[in-house]
Amino acid sequence: MYGFGYGFYFDRGYILVLIAAMLSLVASARVSTTFKKFSQKRTARNITAEQAARGILDANGLYNVRIESVSGNLTDHYDPKSNVIRLSDSVKNSTSVAAVGVAAHEAGHAVQHATGYVPIKVRNAIVPVANIGSMAGPYLILIGLILSGGLSDILLNVGIWFFSFAVLFQLVTLPVEFNASRRAVSILENGMYLESDEVPAVKKVLGAAAMTYVAAAAVSVANLLRFIMLAGGRRRDD
Repeated sequence: MYGFGYGFYFDRGYILVLIAAMLSLVASARVSTTFKKFSQKRTARNITAEQAARGILDANGLYNVRIESVSGNLTDHYDPKSNVIRLSDSVKNSTSVAAVGVAAHEAGHAVQHATGYVPIKVRNAIVPVANIGSMAGPYLILIGLILSGGLSDILLNVGIWFFSFAVLFQLVTLPVEFNASRRAVSILENGMYLESDEVPAVKKVLGAAAMTYVAAAAVSVANLLRFIMLAGGRRRDD
C-alpha cells in the first residue's frame, strides 16, 4: 500500500479488482439482455428446450441423465453428482431459440462428463481445494497483513497459495464452458432442432454467457494480483 499522507493509503491492486468487477457487471447485463432478446424468437420447429436437451442426451446414449426444473432465472446447470440437468423456469418449457441454446449447452456438459473430457476432470479434481482456497485464502492473507514477524509471512504465503487454487478453478472453467457451447452449436447446426437461420442467435446467447465466465476469471486473477502486491508491500515495510 502506498501512503499519501494523513494516514490515508491507496491500494493500487484494488484498481485491478474494480476494473474486473465492472467488466463482470457489463458481462452479466449483456447476457441478460441477449437472452431476453432471443427469448422472443420462437423456434420454427416448435421444440422446447427440454425436448432438445433430451434429444441430445439420448443421441449420446445418456438415457440415465434426468432433466428437472430449478427455480430462478438463468440458473440452469448440469449436476454431475446427481446426473441431472436442471433447467430454470424461463428455459425448460420454452420454445425460444435462446432457451434451446441454453439447454443444449447444459447437455454438452453431460456429454463432457460421459466422454471423460480432460478439462472437466481437472476442474472436478480441484473443486475441494478451490472451495477452501476461495473462503480461507483471503482471511489468511488479511490476518497475515495484520500480524508481524515470521508468522505473518507464513500466513501470507499459505493464503496466496490457497487462493491460487480458486483462481486455477476459474481458469480451467473457461475451456469447459467454451467447449460445451461449441458442442451445443455443432449439434444444433447438424441436428433436427433448429433451422439454419436460427443458429446465429444461439451463438450470440452462448457467446454472451461465455463472457460472464471470462469476467469471473478476470476478477479472480485481479484479486490474486492484489493479494500478491499487498504481501510484497508488507514484506518491504518489514
